[in-house]
Amino acid sequence: MDDWNDHRLVLAVSRAGSLTAAAKALRVDHSTVFRRLAALERRLGLPLFERGPGGAYQPTPAGVRAALAAERMEDEVLGLARDLAGQDRRLAGRLRVTCSETLAYRLLTSCVARFRARHPGIIVELVVDSRVLNLSRREADVALRVARPREGDLWGRKLADVAWTAYGAADYLARVLPLASAADLGSHPLIGWEDGTAGVNAAEWLAQAAPSVAVVYRTNSLVNQLVAARAGIGLAVLPCYLGDPEPGLARALPGGPVPALTRELWMVTHQDLRRTARVRAFFDAIAEGIGADRMLIEGSASASDG
Repeated sequence: MDDWNDHRLVLAVSRAGSLTAAAKALRVDHSTVFRRLAALERRLGLPLFERGPGGAYQPTPAGVRAALAAERMEDEVLGLARDLAGQDRRLAGRLRVTCSETLAYRLLTSCVARFRARHPGIIVELVVDSRVLNLSRREADVALRVARPREGDLWGRKLADVAWTAYGAADYLARVLPLASAADLGSHPLIGWEDGTAGVNAAEWLAQAAPSVAVVYRTNSLVNQLVAARAGIGLAVLPCYLGDPEPGLARALPGGPVPALTRELWMVTHQDLRRTARVRAFFDAIAEGIGADRMLIEGSASASDG
């Protein structure tokens, strides 16, 4: 295996566990991956993967060794690419950014518009994804996350605390008795996440605050939960920056945001990229834009405040 493309192929199949997912990662079609892998195994004279049920591909001992070698090679290539990018002083080129659907919908896009007006030579590629993309592998250059970065090779800046509470259609809330506390949520129709959702703080809090039988509508999209609450389907737990500015929507709980739901908003990049000119410029622009909306994000200002 003296061709880097062969190593990339083995690594992609090993990580993905299927030819279909590997083809997507490599941006080729399924038949190309199948043909290239079969040809590679013929040249080597031994199988690199065992074919399992449902299209699963499990690496053989030889496949494991080949994948580990490919991963070491990839680390070197990516490290070199980050080193070179970290020395780039041009306010030009591509910048790949990732964030959640709600951040893109309500906060980030307007910040990007101002950033692009200042730096028209920088092309922003926004990946809207709830997954934590791997910045070491350059799946993104910059990420906005609702958690402090714990990876040792990442560098970040805290932008704000993100406040959450429950919301409902204003006309619905005007017709019912006011909720005294979160304990009253279970007596109202609720909007929640898909069954089995794990790792979402608001979903776990709602599951503890109200019985599942009160949930009448489920969706994994917070923007859709917002729309459903506005339509009167039920009450939804939302970040204040999403719920407060929405016409026809009102807070359902008294006493301000729910402290247990508060999360930190961070902007992070790889240590090697923090001095890249376009990354630094983006950090400054987004920090400025988010700072202007800090009261809304932290739940101390609502649409009614003007």
